[in-house]
Amino acid sequence: MYIKQSELFTGTSMDFVKKFMDISATSSHTKGEILFRENDPAKFFFILLNGCVKLSVGRPELVVYRAELNGEAFGWSSLIGGDVYSASAECLQATKLLKTDRDKLACILEEDAANGIIFYKQLAATLGKRLLQAYKVIEPNKGDSK
Repeated sequence: MYIKQSELFTGTSMDFVKKFMDISATSSHTKGEILFRENDPAKFFFILLNGCVKLSVGRPELVVYRAELNGEAFGWSSLIGGDVYSASAECLQATKLLKTDRDKLACILEEDAANGIIFYKQLAATLGKRLLQAYKVIEPNKGDSK
C-alpha cells in the first residue's frame, strides 16, 4: 500500500508524507499477537498495511472496532495527549503495520503546522466516523421505525 492512500494523508504534501515514512517502521505480526493492552503506555501510532486488528475494551470479547482496511489508523490515544491506550489491540490474522513513535511524530507535526492541522482534521474525521458506527452498535434499530 502506498501510504498516501490512507485518509489521514489526504490533502497533505508529499514532503510531509516522506517525513512521516522516515520516522516510521514496518512491522509484521502473527495471528493472536497482542500489540498493546488497554492502559499500557501509549507510545506508538499504527497504520494497517494489511491484515486485521481487533480493538476491544474491558474484555477481549467486547470488540469496539475492527481495523481491516489498508490505511486504517489505530493507537490514536498516543496522538491526543493520552498517556495510555484506551483499548487493547490483537491481530486476528497475520498483519503488517506501519508503526510510528508518538514523540517523533509530534515533532514533525509541530515543525510543519499547516500539514499537521490537515493531519489532525483527517484524524478527527476518522474518529467521528467510528463514533457514528459505535452508535449503530449501541442502538442498531434507532431510526428504523419511521
